[in-house]
Amino acid sequence: MDYLSFEELKQRMEAAERTLDFDKIKEAYDLAVQAHEGQKRISGEPYIIHPIEVACILAELGMDSDCICAGLLHDVVEDTDVTVEQVKKQFGADVALMVDGVTKLGQLPLFTKEEQQAENVRKMLFAMSEDVRVVIIKLADRLHNMRTLRFMPEKKQREKALETMEVFAPIAHRLGIRAVKEELEDLALHYLDPVACQEIERTLEMNKTQRSNFVQNMQDRIMARLYEYGMEPHIEGRVKSLYGIYRKVYMAGRSFEEVYDIYAVRIIVSTVIECYNILGIIHDMFRPIPNRFKDYISTPKPNMYQSLHTTVIGREGIPFEIQIRTWDMHYTAEYGVAAHWKYKAGITGKDKLEEGLAWVRKILETQQESEGAEDIVKTIKTDLATDDVFVLTPKGDVKSLPAGSTVIDYAYAIHSAVGNRMVGAKIDSRIVPLDTPLKTGQIVEIITSKNKDHGPNREWLNIAKTSEARSKIRAWFKKERREENIVQGRQQLEAEFKRNYINLSADAYAEFVLSIAKRQHFENVDDFYAAIGYGGVLLSKIMPRIKDDYLKMTKPADVPNPAQIISNVQQKASNGVIVEGIDQCLVKFAQCCNPLPGDEIIGFITRGHGVSIHKKDCVNVRAALKDESQRERWIPAHFAESVMPKGFRTTLDIVANDRERLLADVTVTIAGFHVPLHEVTARELKNANANIVVTIGIQGVDQLSNIMKAVRKIPGVISVERSGR
Repeated sequence: MDYLSFEELKQRMEAAERTLDFDKIKEAYDLAVQAHEGQKRISGEPYIIHPIEVACILAELGMDSDCICAGLLHDVVEDTDVTVEQVKKQFGADVALMVDGVTKLGQLPLFTKEEQQAENVRKMLFAMSEDVRVVIIKLADRLHNMRTLRFMPEKKQREKALETMEVFAPIAHRLGIRAVKEELEDLALHYLDPVACQEIERTLEMNKTQRSNFVQNMQDRIMARLYEYGMEPHIEGRVKSLYGIYRKVYMAGRSFEEVYDIYAVRIIVSTVIECYNILGIIHDMFRPIPNRFKDYISTPKPNMYQSLHTTVIGREGIPFEIQIRTWDMHYTAEYGVAAHWKYKAGITGKDKLEEGLAWVRKILETQQESEGAEDIVKTIKTDLATDDVFVLTPKGDVKSLPAGSTVIDYAYAIHSAVGNRMVGAKIDSRIVPLDTPLKTGQIVEIITSKNKDHGPNREWLNIAKTSEARSKIRAWFKKERREENIVQGRQQLEAEFKRNYINLSADAYAEFVLSIAKRQHFENVDDFYAAIGYGGVLLSKIMPRIKDDYLKMTKPADVPNPAQIISNVQQKASNGVIVEGIDQCLVKFAQCCNPLPGDEIIGFITRGHGVSIHKKDCVNVRAALKDESQRERWIPAHFAESVMPKGFRTTLDIVANDRERLLADVTVTIAGFHVPLHEVTARELKNANANIVVTIGIQGVDQLSNIMKAVRKIPGVISVERSGR
């Protein structure tokens, strides 16, 4: 047998220390084995391995018998002759609902892969609003698929990885299931940016022993001090996830040394009072870093997460994070809504569970105002982002919003009427523009008009960050400004037609627009225009299909050659770099080699995070080009002739005879070139030598060459090399 027998599965379920109906689970196991008999995965293994592994993940999360049964059966309706009615008759309505909720909608006649994905997500969320276990099964299903993604074709790997990062990891985050969320992100990142992954893993591996010793030393010191106060908490160390480091180093442009929470010590106690008492002891032991304290106990995150976070620095000079929480908070932090099933002792009661799932209903309500199912996926990408800001109302109530939200988003989060009648806003008692991004801790006051007929501005649709705010703005225009919407929509459509060289006679134009309106499920052209006017239909989304229809009904000679149009467009640089064949793409500079203007460079196309620019002679490039599966993702690039006036960081590695004033001479020499000095470290070497490592801001290779020549002239300097750090 190439898969787990039921007895082996039972042993893994028993390890979860939860009371389960093994007879019912055995019945589901037998049906799944029988239904999937003869089916193979792409790896060549028996297909039944997948539902069994999904059941194991659900057991580890502490899910109940019905959920594990549904996990075993989650593919039988889609891939075998078993029906939902059969599942309902044999296992009950709950299991049938979960199986049906997870089943994809591959049979629907949808136009695009994005529409199909959106319909799948929408159906899953509808089922989830009735039973949250649906999405927990789907997360377990996706997690095992990501663990075995290496067997899929490369294109499929990238598509699944991007979908995982944009849809399923945010859902796991909002449900508070930390372990699943972090593993999904880390697995996806391996396929989206393998070069960066290897660099992070190599850096972590190099410091593994030092890191382990440091964290263990911190744990021992903290435990010894708390023991003096009569406390015996549980203390554990942790390292930030791979994707967590990637977001701060590669996406936020920080160095590894600037990521303060790579190392963390977690302290778990019994009561909230102990949490705050221990916080005081920790701040007495170590120096707290300003603006790095967060109280998620008094202000929980939207996914119910609670903990005290503080970043401190010890005598070793290494910043590290301390997390302090109770056991109840810990269970919720690790398992989120799944803790409702895993720990039945009131850890997440029904009211708290309902509160944790309120966002599902909000997404579904928001989506009802949209004409396209794809908006539900956009909402997940924005509104369920891992970063949040916490602002206060003038009365002291806390409102949580996605990072980047503006006062417009805040107003609509309070109430539709507040947003619609808003004429201004104050942050910390000062009047601010409506597009002002919010920051944690600010007190926000909305100024409203006394005129009940006052409404929002159309421009707010381009400013609002959250789907909730945009949906409510569109809803107002849809209800209150129909005639205006029709005029606005007609003008927008005519402008798009003109931009895309769509020219028709009056009769042909009317017939053509009516056919488009019918396909978009509108009764008449005015309804279609109105939907465009209030933002319910996005022309950017439907124009590709409209252009295809137009080309089919006209001669190719009637339309300018697109290649001729494109050839007249000059490529524009991003961050001073021109990537061949791509205009205005997101560019980031690899920290493994820190390329500068004047270097020969090459780009690596990541999935979802733009193009990573490396020096052509970078050690990571040479290694990656040997991998045939990655070779096609490298693309020619070069610095623009007129590079944007943005400083680049580079590091000099200096070896010199150790003497007094050596460090001062080096820094004074570099300062003479009027470049920013970001970081300096110095240490003694053997043979009476010293090593100085300097990180500076630079404009290009020529400027760097002049600086290196000047440093080499300093008395006692042996060598000056450009480092990849």
